[in-house]
Amino acid sequence: MKTIRRTLLAAAASTLALLALPALAQSTDYPTKPVKIISPFPAGGTSDIMARLIAEALSKELGQQFIVDNIGGAGGTIGTLRGAKSTPDGYTLLQTGVGQNAVAHGLNPALGYDSMKDFVHLAQVHSGPNVLVVNADAPYKTFKELVEYIRKNPGKLNYGYTHAASGHMAMELLKQEASKCPPGAKNCNGFFVVGIPYRGGGPMMQDLLGGQIPMMFINQDVALPHVKSGKLRPLAVSSLQRNPLYPEVPTVAESGFPGFQALSWSGLSAIKGTPQPVVDKLDAALKKVMTSPEIKQRLESTGFVVPQPGAKPYTDFVKSEIDLWAKVIKTAGIKPE
Repeated sequence: MKTIRRTLLAAAASTLALLALPALAQSTDYPTKPVKIISPFPAGGTSDIMARLIAEALSKELGQQFIVDNIGGAGGTIGTLRGAKSTPDGYTLLQTGVGQNAVAHGLNPALGYDSMKDFVHLAQVHSGPNVLVVNADAPYKTFKELVEYIRKNPGKLNYGYTHAASGHMAMELLKQEASKCPPGAKNCNGFFVVGIPYRGGGPMMQDLLGGQIPMMFINQDVALPHVKSGKLRPLAVSSLQRNPLYPEVPTVAESGFPGFQALSWSGLSAIKGTPQPVVDKLDAALKKVMTSPEIKQRLESTGFVVPQPGAKPYTDFVKSEIDLWAKVIKTAGIKPE
C-alpha cells in the first residue's frame, strides 16, 4: 500500500508540474501582448506626463507596447481602485502616487484598497518639490520675511489650495511646523493663514497671477514658466535639497524648519498576486530604465529628481509617506470632500 501511495503521489506531483509549465513559460516570456498602465488622472498633467515617459521607456526596453489608460476622478482613487481589482497577470500596471496612495489613506480609511497590501511597488519614477510662490508685486522678498509677517499678523493672509493635492499638504505641514514657537521664545502667535479652496490648479494660478490670493504651494514644473517670466516670485522649495532649476531659492528645511519635506511623486506598481517572474522582469527593466542617461536628462530638465531605483526603496518610501500624511491630516482635521 505504501508503494502504491508513493507512486500515486509522485504521479500527482508530476501532473501538477506539467500543468504549471505553460504558466511559467508565459511568465518568463512576458510580455507577449500590450501592457496597460492605469494613470488615475486626466491626460495632460504631470502624472500623465510621467506615466507616458515610463511607458515609452518600457516599450523600448521590453519590446512590447505599454499603453497609458487615463482613468481620472476622486483625486486618483477611482483609477487606483480599478487597478486593485484588475487581474494580477502583469498586463495591467498602476501609476501610484502621493495623492491616491498616501494622502488618500489619511482622508478615508475605507478607500476599498490598501496601498501596502494590494500592490507590489516596483519603482519610483519621479520626485519633485512644491514651490511656495507669491505674486511678483508682493512685499515679501524672502521666505523668512513672509514667516515673520504671518507670525506678527495672524489671519491676515490667505493662500490658495486644491483639496488634498501635494501643494495643500505642503502648506498644512508648514502651518503645523511653523506654529511651534521658535527655540527660546516664550510666546508666539503661531502661523495662522486662511485657506481658499479651488477646484483646479488653473483657476488658482490665474487668481495668484491677478493678485486675488497672495501665495500658494504649487508643483515646481507648473510654477517655472511664470517664475521665468517674472510674474511670480519663488520663496522656498519643499524638498530637503535645493532644486537645480531654482538654485537661488532656499529650502524650507534650511530656513528654520529642519527636516521639512513635502514632495510630489509617482511610481509604477503591479497588482498583488502578479507572478514573481513577471515582477522580477519588470523590476530589472525599471532599474535599467531609471538609471539611463536619457531618463535622467528628461527628468532633471524639468526640475525633477531621479529617485533611488528598485522595488524595496520605493516600497519603504510609500509606507513613510502614508505615515507622514496620515499624521498631518489628523492634526489638521482635514476631511474628504
